[in-house]
Order: sequence, then C-alpha cells, then structure tokens
Amino acid sequence: MGKTIIRVPATAANLGPGIDSIGAALHLYLTVIIEEKTDNWRVNHALGTEIPRDEHNLMVQAALKVKPDLQAHQLTVMSDIPVSRGLGSSTSAIIAGIKIANELGELNLSIADQLNWAVKIGGALDNVAPALMGQAAVATVNDGVADAVKLPLPNLSALVFIPGQKLLARKSREALPKAVDFQTAVHASSVANVLVAALLEKDWPLAAKMIERDEFHEQARSQLVPELNQIRETAHELGIVGTYLSGAGPTVVTLGDSGKLTLLRHKLAEANLPGSLRIIPLDPDGATVLTDA
Repeated sequence: MGKTIIRVPATAANLGPGIDSIGAALHLYLTVIIEEKTDNWRVNHALGTEIPRDEHNLMVQAALKVKPDLQAHQLTVMSDIPVSRGLGSSTSAIIAGIKIANELGELNLSIADQLNWAVKIGGALDNVAPALMGQAAVATVNDGVADAVKLPLPNLSALVFIPGQKLLARKSREALPKAVDFQTAVHASSVANVLVAALLEKDWPLAAKMIERDEFHEQARSQLVPELNQIRETAHELGIVGTYLSGAGPTVVTLGDSGKLTLLRHKLAEANLPGSLRIIPLDPDGATVLTDA
C-alpha cells in the first residue's frame, strides 16, 4: 500500500490592516506521512517533548473531530515552522488533521468544507485560509460559516524576523485596545478594503503602502515587538515598503523582491537583532496531498 504525504504551509497572518482576516502562505512546511494502520495512534516526530506522540496530538485531535471513528494509523511528522512565533504552527496542525480525516475517511471535503471545519476546531481565520489556498487569502466568518477569497500576490519573497523569545498569543491579545472609536474603525476598514482591491488589481506598490497602515493592532503591540519599527525604517531607507507584524507576533514580515530583501537582511544583520532573519519565498498552492501509489 502506498503512503500519503500531506504538506501544509506556514502562514504570515494579519496582513497589514487585515487583522484576523487576511494572511499569506510561506514556503515553510509541516509535512505528515500517513503510514500503516495501528491499534493506537502513533505520531513519530523530533519536535520536542511538549508535542504529544499519541491521540492527544493536535493533528489527531482535529482528525477525530471531523471523523470520530477513524482507524488509527502511524504518522511521521516533520516541520520547519517555528512554534509560538506568529507563523501559524498550530493552524498547520489543524489543517493537517482535517486532511488526514478527509483522506482516511474518504470524505471528499471541498476547500470550503475544510475551511469551515478548521474554524470550528479553532484555527485562526487569517492563518487557515492562506494555508488551505496558498498565496494570500481574505476571509470572514458569519454564524459559524466561513467565506474566503484567494488573493494573487506577485512573485515576492518574505524577509522574516523570528525573535529568539516566544510571545504568547494571550499576552499579545491583552495588549490590544478594548475598543476603537467609530471614526478610526471606518478609516482602518477603508485601508483594508483598498489593500484587497489593490491585490486583486495586481497593483503591488499600492498594496504595499496599505500593508503598513494598520490602525487596529500594530501600534498597541509594537511595544512588545520593538524590532517592528526598526525593521520598517531600515527597509524604507532601501526603498522597500511592505513590513508588518505577523499574527499576534512577535514575527515581523517584510514582503518584497528577493534581491532587495537580501540587501535588507545584510543591513539588519549589522544591527544584531535578537533573533533570526530568513528570506522565504511565498507558497503558491496551499496545503497539498500526494499519494505515493
């Protein structure tokens, strides 16, 4: 019997003003190989002792929510996605679980079905949609039903600053304002609308400007991630626009041409930022399933 390989990309969520709505998929992956049937779920990985190796693993939990009577299997897992760094590591596990259920249960779930399951299980919308669809995606949920549209991105890469310190989502959420006044909300919403329209029109210079004009969360969280403004200012010196705080943080993403991003990385390396700087292409396809017959 052949093996099934599931690959789910990392995601850079909260694309500028698109808080909890717009995200992009990155060329970093969680890879799961579905192997033989077993009496109990076995998850082989080298991702540390905190991640369960049995039915308590988040992927298996997600799969069993979709189809509770799934036959247990052995899974082998590899991941390039850093944990608790704002790159969608838990969302990728949820998506992988849904894909496992879809394959083993022969459910033929559409992408829309998978999106709804991911939201129901607890995946963040701005991570879930690009992880399933690739490139960028904008999504919303109403009465438990999610709607998403894939947004085309030009041939860009992302310079990703991943701090050495984790930033727990709870702490990052606590930094957010409890309310935004009406005028600010209307203006912030208009910025997000223009971002989506610019991406659909493939007007990247306009989209890049809008990415940097968030009024919902970045200002409140920038005190937790002081590198955000430092990276943005350095990028502007090189004529690069398109820096934002990914997810709840603390990862900072700058989208742009890979050549220019290489210059930016060299310049930032001299500043000795407390973390790693990586240039990562964008993922065009979203989560994929390959069966090795």
